[in-house]
Amino acid sequence: MRLEKTAQVVIGAQFGDEGKGRLIDHYAASAGSDSLVIRFNGGAQAGHTVVTPEGRRHVFSHVGSGVFAGAATFLSRFFVANPILFLKELNALAELGVTPTVLIDPASPATTPYDMMINQIIERERGDGRHGSCGIGFGETLERHLHPVYALTVDELADAALADRLAAIRRDYAPARLARLGCGAAYRREAELFQSDAILERYVVDVRRFLGAVTVIDAQVAIQGRRILFEGAQGLLIDQERGFFPYVTRSHTGLRNVLTLAGEWGLERLEVTYATRAYLTRHGAGPLPGELAEKPYPDVTDPTNVPNDYQGALRFAWLDLDFLRRAITADLNDARQCPEISIHPRLAMACLDQLGDGPAIYCQGGRRCQARLESFIAAVRQATAMNEVWLGWGPDRDSMNR
Repeated sequence: MRLEKTAQVVIGAQFGDEGKGRLIDHYAASAGSDSLVIRFNGGAQAGHTVVTPEGRRHVFSHVGSGVFAGAATFLSRFFVANPILFLKELNALAELGVTPTVLIDPASPATTPYDMMINQIIERERGDGRHGSCGIGFGETLERHLHPVYALTVDELADAALADRLAAIRRDYAPARLARLGCGAAYRREAELFQSDAILERYVVDVRRFLGAVTVIDAQVAIQGRRILFEGAQGLLIDQERGFFPYVTRSHTGLRNVLTLAGEWGLERLEVTYATRAYLTRHGAGPLPGELAEKPYPDVTDPTNVPNDYQGALRFAWLDLDFLRRAITADLNDARQCPEISIHPRLAMACLDQLGDGPAIYCQGGRRCQARLESFIAAVRQATAMNEVWLGWGPDRDSMNR
């Protein structure tokens, strides 16, 4: 089977929540059922909403956002798998009559219940100094993988000694990790939860179901004969090296992982779509330049990003063209390290239907009102130096105008 040499890439250009799922659904519908959505970063903390033209709606976390259009999913080695939350998503899709095809790299790290517990304890103990974590153990999984004796990949989930390995994580690793972070007392308060055999045994059962629902496969085999769509998670402004540390995700949210995989797979051309809303949002703690006390436009709605115990409520600001330009420029600079791969960027701006009486931007230290939508779009185009800008006017793939 012939490998397609061109791939579509969708990357969030802000703090996340920019409409990446809608774009992947759009590309998958155009590419057909032989398309393969590659998750190249992040994990189950993603929340990519797709609404089909006929009204079906799902918030994707593990499964690629092209499922409604018939695309399969490949979870790369840069993706952190969470068997517990994967099964939850699988059940939600089953209620919609969907059984996704999910392939996964054997080297993908796997989250355990103890990573989730540690994550939640740490974030609670931070009090007003929270970092904005979702509390599902993504970063803690990667931290544990820095210690080879406690690392656990998807391939190793099939190990007959899985229960023993989990017992070592809860007995030795978890208390040591929390003690290093000054949370030893919190561990002792939660010791009964960590020592629960029911939780360990339930996870082993969940792992068996997880492995029965996915295909563990080498990437080079998975991609053959497929049209590749790279689906990014989170956004450039919370990249682990370029965001406002420590309010970042433990992940490369831009082109870096894509370029690594594209080089290994022999891809020659990447068409990169940077996604943004027509205003700025952030769900979780950390700086939000020009933050507003309320939503920027009366018509703004977001049924996906509801308030929760770890991230609070969705926060808003005017669209900041300086941050948008700098984030995209820095990401595209990474591509210079791979001259053999041709990069063709575009911008996609969503939520234009929510701007009400007129849009506004934040640029060069001040808010600037744009009385006409045309001047607003022109300002965005000029700031990002994008020749191609797509405009989104609603929740589904049909609302995106090229």
